[in-house]
Amino acid sequence: MHRFKISELGNHVFWLKGPEREHLVRVLRLAVGDRIIGFDNTGAEYKAVVNKIEEQSVTCGILEQDYPEVEAVTRIYLAAGLSKGEKMEWVIQKGTELGMAGLIPLRTKRAVMKLEGSKAADRVERWQKISGEAAKQSHRVREPQIFSVTDWQGLKALLPPTTQWLIPYENEKTRTLSSVLKDFSSQEPIALIIGPEGGFEEGEVLWAQEHLNAQSISLGPRILRAETAALAALTLVLGHYGDLG
Repeated sequence: MHRFKISELGNHVFWLKGPEREHLVRVLRLAVGDRIIGFDNTGAEYKAVVNKIEEQSVTCGILEQDYPEVEAVTRIYLAAGLSKGEKMEWVIQKGTELGMAGLIPLRTKRAVMKLEGSKAADRVERWQKISGEAAKQSHRVREPQIFSVTDWQGLKALLPPTTQWLIPYENEKTRTLSSVLKDFSSQEPIALIIGPEGGFEEGEVLWAQEHLNAQSISLGPRILRAETAALAALTLVLGHYGDLG
């Protein structure tokens, strides 16, 4: 059955509006009587039947409600230095498939991409759509949040105060990811700060250590591309806590 993000949830019924309605009607060409699955970012999913197709909405009658165990127990966020469009889109799509809780686009000194104002807002809107489509494809019930583009000083306010911060850094030669994670709590959020194409300046790493209590870690002896580092680190943390089987 095709999956849709619920626009409005009622009593034994939900509605699909806007792009979700258009996708059902114009792209998939579903009809009254067809069965679908809806999710509303609360952890629940609903098996439903299409009851009515109207100009502005599709009405779906709920047949069954479930809470599938598909979300990662440990909430893991990526704070990713701005990279060229396709690279950020790749990280968002694959990070969603793997199980990230959200992504913060981060302005850094060596970032090639510069985003401000309405251009930044438009890009975040596009990234959120990519995350939403990847959530449907991977049968998730919570769509990862793509935060507004932020500077270093804005990081701390975006996530809970109990967040545990990690920063993979090529000049860190001794501290490994596994050695740090053994002292972390799987019940509290973890945020991975990933550099842009040009990597971090040393001052940025020192700032994260001082203001976020971030632990710098090594991802091994090889230099990874920004998008590779993001997905490798995310995979390693998820695997450490058993979320990848």
